[in-house]
Amino acid sequence: MREKVTLVCTKCLSRNYTTTKNKQTQTKRLEIKKFCPKCNEHTIHKESK
Repeated sequence: MREKVTLVCTKCLSRNYTTTKNKQTQTKRLEIKKFCPKCNEHTIHKESK
């Protein structure tokens, strides 16, 4: 079962993206480099609780 996850920018802490992940295969927190419209640059986005 895939679960919805919110991604938060590490620089400005804005919640920009939502995605899904499989909790059984990926036990660690998700980290993706994505574009942040608030910062206007590519930053690392981490999974929030």
